Amino acid sequence: MRYFMTFSYDGSGFKGYQKQIKERTIQGELEKAITKINKDIPVKVHSSGRTDALVHAYNQKAHFDLDNEFDVGKLKNSLNSLLPDDIYVRGITIVDDDFHARYSVKAKEYIYKINLGIYNPIERNYVFQYNKRLDISEMERALKYIEGEHNFKSFTKNDSEKENYVRNIIQATLVRDPKNINFITISLLGTGFLRYMVRNIVGLLIEVGEGKIKSEEVIDIIAKEDRTASGICAPACGLYLKDVYY
Repeated sequence: MRYFMTFSYDGSGFKGYQKQIKERTIQGELEKAITKINKDIPVKVHSSGRTDALVHAYNQKAHFDLDNEFDVGKLKNSLNSLLPDDIYVRGITIVDDDFHARYSVKAKEYIYKINLGIYNPIERNYVFQYNKRLDISEMERALKYIEGEHNFKSFTKNDSEKENYVRNIIQATLVRDPKNINFITISLLGTGFLRYMVRNIVGLLIEVGEGKIKSEEVIDIIAKEDRTASGICAPACGLYLKDVYY
């Protein structure tokens, strides 16, 4: 029986999603809890994708297989009783055996939160404390060059084994909080993302907002297909996996 799970987590206390020896990870905690429910028979959890250390998620998705059929409501409650407080299972459904949490994905949405105002120590693990002014209009213009299908090799870690760096960004937006104009959220909806891609895009946008790079230069940076051309990598703390679409 294949179970499909939606869950959220506060990534500030983890070394990322992927299971690692002697490190606290989201996958490790999930598999430990599910294995306990499964009478200590090991269970592998397959997620929609990995998130790095300190990155958060609102609606991460994963599937796992169990030989027995469980009531999904009771299974959700049992898991939440066993999981630490910084992970929460929001829902579980039963899916077809050919469904795969990673390979069936149609699109993902990431958001990145930035505080341009006074430093807030309470939010330091959840919002990038940039604490200076940025040219928002110029950043919005730059985002339009990010949209569409491109080779995003300039925005990811170089991988000699990877052959395809082409991804499609369906929508790229920047929103100011109407209640706090110093709080901005950058949203990227795409068919797929490379490692560090969102953080590197945000880093470039910050340099655009600082006036170090003109918005139209983004076109040339993408065309260069060279990580050294695209500037800084934004800190992990402001990044959230918002949702996964199937």
